[in-house]
Amino acid sequence: QVQLVESGGGLVQPGGSLRLSCAASGITFSGYRMGWYRQAPGKQRELVARISSGGDSDYSDSVKGRFTISRDNSKNTVYLQMNSLKPEDTAIYYCNAHRVVTADLYWGQGTQVTVSS
Repeated sequence: QVQLVESGGGLVQPGGSLRLSCAASGITFSGYRMGWYRQAPGKQRELVARISSGGDSDYSDSVKGRFTISRDNSKNTVYLQMNSLKPEDTAIYYCNAHRVVTADLYWGQGTQVTVSS
């Protein structure tokens, strides 16, 4: 059974930082591209950042320079370091695991991030 469990969300003031974690089980983690997506109220889910099995990463323009995605294959965990947070970063953040060659795709349950003073 595949599980992606996010943690690290919460309430933070503008300009603050949070680090999200996503622990995966039931998959061969190193073979998956891992991603972070977010969905704000009334908006569609959007890509925030993703990292390939080889460690290459890309980011949405809205978070480039502020967020950093990383992975630790020994811990089956992907991280999202979020700095200089803005109110518009408020959303539910979801972890995603995608094995491109087989089109296997899994989602976590999400973690709430609220940026407010």
